Amino acid sequence: MIKKFLFLLSLCVMVNLPTVSFCEDDMSFDDFAIMDDMGADVDLNQQITLNSGSDGVNVKQFDLAGAMLGMTYDEINNLFFNSSSLYAPVKNNSIVYTINKEWKYNLDYECRQNNIFVPDQLEKCIYSMARNRGLLYVAEMHLERAFTGETLDIYFTSNATDNQVWKIVYKNDVDKMEGDAEKFENQREKKILAFWSGVLDKFGEPNAGEDKWASSENAYDPMMQAYYGELVLTDNGLMTTDSSENIQSARENFQAKPYAF
Repeated sequence: MIKKFLFLLSLCVMVNLPTVSFCEDDMSFDDFAIMDDMGADVDLNQQITLNSGSDGVNVKQFDLAGAMLGMTYDEINNLFFNSSSLYAPVKNNSIVYTINKEWKYNLDYECRQNNIFVPDQLEKCIYSMARNRGLLYVAEMHLERAFTGETLDIYFTSNATDNQVWKIVYKNDVDKMEGDAEKFENQREKKILAFWSGVLDKFGEPNAGEDKWASSENAYDPMMQAYYGELVLTDNGLMTTDSSENIQSARENFQAKPYAF
């Protein structure tokens, strides 16, 4: 189904018309998950201070299970779907699509200007126009390694910035316990120790505080933060650029009525 979607999308030309434009296909939107754009979780106010004597590290070259910041959806898809990988898609909604909310508001207006008001028809109109214009994009990919209790959640920018990875969240079960007995606490501590040892072996010592690897002291630059059983890679600058591109482009392409005054 993913290949069918990409093929159909390649046949549609991104146009800006005052009327509704659909590709002539019978593809159902029930075949894949679409979510509303809730806005990216970007924190540009966090204080990043490099440790004394430490320099910035090239976080953009860090990988989590082979996935790296800045990779495109096609590259990630090839990594996990078209080659041998320890990770597999989760059973439900492994790939999630969305439309930037600025563009969704534009398309909602266009559809209603064409007298489409019934909610389910309005939604189909919006998604069809978004697909036809290259505005419907993969926003999330969710993978798991069931044998070890590991998960990988990958988040992408829109097509305005080439559908690139801007955030990767890796989680495992080292912080989970079966009970409160002393033996379980002992096992938990050993699991956490093994996890941190592996993190340090792969990425080296944190250069910003005790749990951050930073490219610089600029919150826009790529960084990684570690938690108990969790690693988070982010490129807030890339996501911020993507948001700005969509806001500007949506404003410029809003299909306002041809007022004459």
